Amino acid sequence: MNLRGCGTALVTPFRKDQSVDEARLRELVEWQVASGIGFLVPCGTTGETPTLNRDEWLRVIDITIEVVARRTPIVAGATSNATADAVEKAREVAKRKGVDAILTASPYYNKPTQEGQYQHFKAIAEAVDKPLVLYSVQGRTATNLEPATLGRLAKIPNIIAVKEASGNMTQIAEVFNHVPENFLVFSGDDAVTLPLISLGGVGIISVVSNEIPKEMSELTNAALNNDWQKARKIHRKYLPLMQGNFIESSPMPVKAVLAMMGKIEEVYRLPMVPVKPETRARLRQIATDVGVLKSSSMVSEPAVHA
Repeated sequence: MNLRGCGTALVTPFRKDQSVDEARLRELVEWQVASGIGFLVPCGTTGETPTLNRDEWLRVIDITIEVVARRTPIVAGATSNATADAVEKAREVAKRKGVDAILTASPYYNKPTQEGQYQHFKAIAEAVDKPLVLYSVQGRTATNLEPATLGRLAKIPNIIAVKEASGNMTQIAEVFNHVPENFLVFSGDDAVTLPLISLGGVGIISVVSNEIPKEMSELTNAALNNDWQKARKIHRKYLPLMQGNFIESSPMPVKAVLAMMGKIEEVYRLPMVPVKPETRARLRQIATDVGVLKSSSMVSEPAVHA
């Protein structure tokens, strides 16, 4: 497994009847692979995983495995704020031969201490034989995974990487002082991919690559190959789209743009809802300005149900 470069945190497309749109999911996965994506991450936060039942969650992962057919690594999401449940989910994912690693986030809502987080991730790691990618995203979990704690966790053999989405560049810099050189650090924010790679990171687990997989892969690979002029050029062009995807709660904006592109129907599950009209207009303008949309592109009617 060569886990580096740009990995896409896949959206989960739904039909208007709220079922998982398996046909659209297959098309998205095939498009991502054909676009040269470094790896795929089904069932992360961007996939609205908290709204998927257990069967749907596993089905999305299984479809991704089937379509990918070993052409690129798969890092499947398995998170819970109850450690026993997180362990069981990780075991379910680990059974799947097409899954190369497991992404698991800090427990949300509970606000565990640093020791609590250490014991949580340690329990998951000891329960499975697949590599783990930890996910530090204080903005969604209310708990920060501090560099010193990550350093302790990095000593556990199958904890191999972190998706660092703290938004704190000083903390990100400190991470590299606490983990071994072979520990993989991925950006969790598209807009800071370049500075993170400059510090020693190996890539990005991306939202914007749902919309621009080829371009985001090129940006990441250019930076990893020290072609900073090319990387900066791509970054400057697509920065407005990276930022636009977070005008409102993700994945609402990225699903809106993907619907404008004709890739999915714009359907959400509560508590996700369609973006506000002014946000939609802004997203359409950004997507048109960066060349993702043509000026005449039509938008499907958004839908949301309980």
